[in-house]
Amino acid sequence: MAEITASLVKELRERTGLGMMECKKALVEAGGDIEKAIEDLRKSSGMKAAKKAGRTAADGLVAVKIADDSSFGVVVEVNSETDFVARDESFQAFVQTVLDKAFAERQDDVAALMAGELETAREALVQKIGENISVRRISKVEAPVVGGYVHSNGRIAVLTALSGGDAELAKDIAMHVAASNPQVTRPEEMSQDLIAKEKEIYAAQARESGKPEEIIEKMIGGRVSKFLAENSLVEQPFVKDPEVKVGQLAKKVGAEVLSFIRFEVGEGIVVEKADFAAEVAAQVSASR
Repeated sequence: MAEITASLVKELRERTGLGMMECKKALVEAGGDIEKAIEDLRKSSGMKAAKKAGRTAADGLVAVKIADDSSFGVVVEVNSETDFVARDESFQAFVQTVLDKAFAERQDDVAALMAGELETAREALVQKIGENISVRRISKVEAPVVGGYVHSNGRIAVLTALSGGDAELAKDIAMHVAASNPQVTRPEEMSQDLIAKEKEIYAAQARESGKPEEIIEKMIGGRVSKFLAENSLVEQPFVKDPEVKVGQLAKKVGAEVLSFIRFEVGEGIVVEKADFAAEVAAQVSASR
């Protein structure tokens, strides 16, 4: 069993919003496995989904570029160690260079894109700024209509692909994706493993109510339907007009939402954060 450290309890508290003792108990019962502890807590307490660890741990910028005829688009993420560097003009110019080259070459392979002069430029920028800089990912979209949106702080960027409509509609839907963060375009695309896990959690919560099994099954079905609607782009209420769903918005003008790509700076990157006070305390204790 993994050691139940104070930092592990702290992380679970931050991700769940629950009390220290409840988090410690859950970790003990889960053998120190934080993901299992979160799942167990959701089953027993009805807690909503926990925050993902390290979703925005890294800094940098995301950017998009769309063809004039709206048939093609590219989105890139370039990381720095701090937001201070992300605001630096030299760093921003490098991001634009990466974006322009990816767009011109219709390239989404980072290694292929960075070979040669662009890698030399990155290394020179690292020497100048004094922070590690990396081109993390690139994606491209080709469709009858492609739209893009970058949140004003440059931390979220979206590309959307439509079968019809126009660039303005595609941009509006991209703005919606930036704000609402759907997991899939339509319900049938949701991972069956994820649905099964959600069902298991809902079942554990529902059975605590003591209701008959047939009622519990209906409750589970209702919760799953709600989960799919909340996390599927076409089923979400449009942010600019909550009376209409995104899929309906597109259908009104004879369009269909085909897909989307959403980049958020640092998404999925885990950066170890040192507890300075704990480090000092440990050093003092060791010196005695």
